Amino acid sequence: MEKSPVWFKITAVVALLWNLLGCLAFAGDLMLTADDVAKLPEAHQAMYAARPGWSVVATAVAVVGGALGCIALLIKSKWAYALFALSLIGILVQDYAMFVLIDGAALAGSVAVILQGIVLLVGVLLVLLSRRAIARNWIA
Repeated sequence: MEKSPVWFKITAVVALLWNLLGCLAFAGDLMLTADDVAKLPEAHQAMYAARPGWSVVATAVAVVGGALGCIALLIKSKWAYALFALSLIGILVQDYAMFVLIDGAALAGSVAVILQGIVLLVGVLLVLLSRRAIARNWIA
């Protein structure tokens, strides 16, 4: 195994922090009570009511897979690729539910679309990064 560059380690740490924030946001979402949801704007209430349970599971797969993928990068395990691929699938399934089935773009607005676009971009970049790390023999 070859020594990975410093930027790779820094990127893995920043990505881990990003994914841990995603885990915290997901946990916060799970802890919302009916009273909490009732205090949200009507559009957000409609999204909560319409989202299928499998999209919540997809979100869990996305954030937990991403965090575990980052840990795999840091411990130099090629499992990072599989975990990031699984995370990306979770993101895509979540986005399908949010934007195709529920029409979250109309309900939540352009900010939600931009944020989910960033999440999708980071997911794709982490898959590519892990592939590059395997190809360069930085992880095994």
